[in-house]
Amino acid sequence: MMYDYYILEEGENLDSVCNLLHLDKKTIMDLNNVTNENDIRSGRQIKVPINDANYYNTYTIERGDTLYGIARKYNINPELLASMNGLNMEDYIYPNQEILIPKNNYSYYITKDGDSLDNVATMFKTNVPNLLKDNKTIYLTEGQILVHQK
Repeated sequence: MMYDYYILEEGENLDSVCNLLHLDKKTIMDLNNVTNENDIRSGRQIKVPINDANYYNTYTIERGDTLYGIARKYNINPELLASMNGLNMEDYIYPNQEILIPKNNYSYYITKDGDSLDNVATMFKTNVPNLLKDNKTIYLTEGQILVHQK
């Protein structure tokens, strides 16, 4: 699942964030490896899924599939495929599991510590306003997936 980050403002909690972003509480707790919802409180940065179908297609895992094999089939970077889906390369994938496949008309970048809007825009060969238009929220925290329409 492709994800973004959200920082809880003063007075927000898991319920208010779920209502605001129209997300399921269990999904957010699982994505952030949290078992007690009270651990998600103001000031905390959490991962939240992005449900914008413009950025990706879905693929249903079949028996015998591997992340490497799927990446090769769609001519995409296997690390990008794993990151977009909240997986590590060694994670088990199972039949009937749905994963996201990046669309061909977008470029994707996983942010690193120290990235700036200017650096990422230059890497995408675009400008900051276009980068902001293509991405709803940019925190530039390590591991955020940014997109740019080619």
